[in-house]
Amino acid sequence: MSKERVKQKIDSNQPIRPAMTPEARENQLINLATNLAEKQLKEGTASSQVIIHYLKQATLKAQIELEKIKMENKLMEAKIDSLKSNVLSREMYEQLLKVFSKYSGNLNQEEDYSNEEIF
Repeated sequence: MSKERVKQKIDSNQPIRPAMTPEARENQLINLATNLAEKQLKEGTASSQVIIHYLKQATLKAQIELEKIKMENKLMEAKIDSLKSNVLSREMYEQLLKVFSKYSGNLNQEEDYSNEEIF
């Protein structure tokens, strides 16, 4: 697609296909706002708030904060994986204890393991 054609699509008032989800709609609106801000910046008509927003995004502090957020997300994912792993290990350990107690002859009279699946 040529640059002129892309610019025509951005600048035209053609209706946008309706979004299927609220997240997709939000992304459409963000895209429109970003395109408008870009147009205003190129034309020199952008408000001071728009200019300051994009200047702040270019700072080292903003980049470090973004990296910090990404690392925190990775840490949370690792914690969740660890918790899931611990739960699975505990369940397997409990099943093994039941099997070992069955083989050692320490069955309670009240418990019936004849129909229980081991794994």
